Amino acid sequence: MSGAPDEKICWCFGYTRADIEADYRKNGKSTIADKIAAELRRGTCRCEETNPKGG
Repeated sequence: MSGAPDEKICWCFGYTRADIEADYRKNGKSTIADKIAAELRRGTCRCEETNPKGG
């Protein structure tokens, strides 16, 4: 991945590019997408509020 390590990828849950890269190195794949999907099913997504570009 290219870009700044502190680049926010998921504004709702605070995941950065570095978080995703570390998760991939640790698990051989990124589990963050599954975590985000679980939170979305719970209705905790707040993209319109937290992402400066909106949802």
